[in-house]
Amino acid sequence: MSNMTKEQAELRASALKAEIARNSYLYYVQDMPTITDAEYDGMMRELREIEAEYPELITPDSPTQHVGGYAKPGFTEVHHITPLLSLANAFSPEEMEEFDRRVHEGLPAGTVVEYVVEPKIDGLACSIIYENGRFVRAATRGDGNVGENVTENVRTIGNVPKVLKPVPGVPMPELLDVRGEVYMPRHAFLKLNEERQEKGEQEFANPRNAAAGSLRQLDPRVTARRSLAFFAYGIGTGALPTHNESMDRLQQYGFTTTEGRTKVATIQEANELIRAHGARRASLGYDTDGVVVKVNAVWQQNILGATGKDPRWAMAYKFPPEQAETTLQDIVIQVGRTGVLTPTAVLDPVKLSGSTISRATLHNEDFIKERDIRIGDRVVINKAAEIIPEVLHVVPEKRTGKEQVFHMPTECPECGWPVVRKEGEAAVRCTNPHCPALSREGLIHFTSRDAMNIDGCGPAVLNQLQEKGLVKDPSDLYLLTEETLIDLDRMGEKSAHNLIQAIAASKEQSLDKLLFALGIRHVGAKVARTLALRYGTMDALMEASQTELAQIPDIGPVIAESVVTYFGDPGNRDYIERLKELGLNMKMLGTAAANENHPFFGKTMVFTGTLPTLDRATAQTMAQEVGAKVTGSVSKKTDYVVAGADPGSKYTKARSLGVTIIDENEFLRLLRG
Repeated sequence: MSNMTKEQAELRASALKAEIARNSYLYYVQDMPTITDAEYDGMMRELREIEAEYPELITPDSPTQHVGGYAKPGFTEVHHITPLLSLANAFSPEEMEEFDRRVHEGLPAGTVVEYVVEPKIDGLACSIIYENGRFVRAATRGDGNVGENVTENVRTIGNVPKVLKPVPGVPMPELLDVRGEVYMPRHAFLKLNEERQEKGEQEFANPRNAAAGSLRQLDPRVTARRSLAFFAYGIGTGALPTHNESMDRLQQYGFTTTEGRTKVATIQEANELIRAHGARRASLGYDTDGVVVKVNAVWQQNILGATGKDPRWAMAYKFPPEQAETTLQDIVIQVGRTGVLTPTAVLDPVKLSGSTISRATLHNEDFIKERDIRIGDRVVINKAAEIIPEVLHVVPEKRTGKEQVFHMPTECPECGWPVVRKEGEAAVRCTNPHCPALSREGLIHFTSRDAMNIDGCGPAVLNQLQEKGLVKDPSDLYLLTEETLIDLDRMGEKSAHNLIQAIAASKEQSLDKLLFALGIRHVGAKVARTLALRYGTMDALMEASQTELAQIPDIGPVIAESVVTYFGDPGNRDYIERLKELGLNMKMLGTAAANENHPFFGKTMVFTGTLPTLDRATAQTMAQEVGAKVTGSVSKKTDYVVAGADPGSKYTKARSLGVTIIDENEFLRLLRG
């Protein structure tokens, strides 16, 4: 920065502050960033360098002086018991050694320092408060001092203990402030984006933003469907003498703590672990954007203290983004099983994260327009969730003038029918209900692991079966014989025999698997299970009204309309009858859903208040699995209200209507039948 005058530095700092503030709002409040983490970190780094050279330019509102977060409108505010700080970043081993030097300078001469090294999970920081071992409150980081009350949403996260496990010989703490990261596993992120794409909704940029967007829902039922998880990484109030002991105690209490946590004696050992983690991060089931190195002894942490926003006893080593530059040779259209046209970039092959990439997703038409992506452009790509290649941005300075602007086709490339884009949706869809692409992708979906799970019936086999006219829709699979299969390429007698056996075995799949396999719009695996548990048989579901379906928790009007529309189509009803005649199971198996003798079967239930040991989402699922109807409001038709602590108006209304009210113990007793 030495070549900048003070006036130039002041102008640049002002511009950086404005740009950082804008992008912080998009990142923390909207959960929809428009730049990468690396670009954001670069701006922060440049601002710090300017302020280091010209300290008089540091202002109280500078993003370098406070935690970059906001309380989202719609949530009540929570004041943290102790500040929930962010971490300073390092980007090289040399910077880690500089951190080590500052630590030793800040402690009494001759102090022996131990460090704890652990992965930095790329999620949303959260504080969870326990009083006498019971979960009472959860809040996001916010600005470090004030966060958002997300208590009911965090209750839906499966691996967050609602009651701490007792530790022999250790009294339960009166107050415990657990700090950690709410994150979305990669498989859940990919599945969520697939569902959003099918609905024509904007896809999340990465698992971190998907987790943030899911946790900060005003309706906890939405959060419950998003498969979030929690890694504990520290204790704010109630910590033990060392960080390592605190983490061990959290494990004893029932928390999932960060994997690969290791205590080391020197910063050089820490740097070795950082390199090792960088080499294996792509193989993990969740995103990590770095490694955190912490001083182990709490008394040393207390002496070192913190700056305005960062503890001086911890440092986050941020990994450089894994990116590659290549040429976008073409944009081709793929038609999915729901008729959505998805643009895909055809690239000059390039190495990225250990694999050769020749294609990358472009999501939808809006994505291409927003980034002004053209055929022939030099583009920078990375891997979303370390798995799916995507185009980050173009390199406009390398344009030659020969690049071509892309336009979405007006006709389906598979069948030639017109395509349509509904108002408010990002998706463009084929209007032909019998488009060959829908048939092909529908077959692939029908046979997939989460649907009918027909092993050995992959895309290559299905393509051959279609080309030879042997299979037009999934029902044709059940008419195949070993003799017809042997004629296929790379299909010997043993393979043919195994495939026929797998097809036959799939007839016994439970109703929820079959519902998912049908490919009904908006009906994913979880919704299919909810419907199967609620109705028990295909016939009962087919006769359900839209009003009735819309009242089921986790269903709502959009899914209800889609289900009624599907079963209202005579062709679809004939298809279901054909599957019945071929011997496919049409009942829910493995639960009490079809057991009409169960005390809760067919009963309408409402859950209210805080239950002693069960979170509400788990209790509702348990009730649904034995055939109960779970609703959110009390009426004369309600059979049971399951009440916990602080039940509120639902409890009062249930008493006035004479509805049976039971506690958790009675609920569990009746649940056992």
